[in-house]
Amino acid sequence: MIDGQISLATFGGGCFWCTEAIFRRIKGVEKITSGYAGGRMKNPTYEDVTSGETGHAEAVQIEYDSKVISYHRLLEIFFATHDPTQLNRQGNDIGTQYRSVIFYHDEAQKQDAVKMIKDLEKSGEYSSHVVTRVLPYEEFYTAEAYHQKYYENYRNSNPYCSIVIDPKINKLLRKFEKDVKKEYLGNL
Repeated sequence: MIDGQISLATFGGGCFWCTEAIFRRIKGVEKITSGYAGGRMKNPTYEDVTSGETGHAEAVQIEYDSKVISYHRLLEIFFATHDPTQLNRQGNDIGTQYRSVIFYHDEAQKQDAVKMIKDLEKSGEYSSHVVTRVLPYEEFYTAEAYHQKYYENYRNSNPYCSIVIDPKINKLLRKFEKDVKKEYLGNL
């Protein structure tokens, strides 16, 4: 919790451009930052992280209004918009930096995440085992400026946006329409 009702969530769900674009559209998300979490090096760069040598995951840190959206709902969106059964990858993005991971900020977040994974396993929604790790939050390093709002800034110039991110946003709009900020409804 940052102050009163503003809380923190930190997720790694593959490329942070994708994860950031998804959560930017959610009601109650006040701020979202792309960066690196879960590694050994202090102040890593993108080049450091993509080497696979630092142990960091590409992650997003979400500041959200807990009176508007719950941590549980953020988890539901997180699991629905990436494949939590792929170990150290999401699609063609391969490496430990693309792993599925939840960095919990308190015991309640940890318990919620662990329970959701158990429930997903029991549901049969996935044909493979959920490999998402649940780890204590330690440190978050903000990624370079050009990674922030990447989808908004480069969606018309980088084919990755239309090939990889657009389908995730379409899924978000179909499955979580009531949670999407009105300015993002009806368009990518």
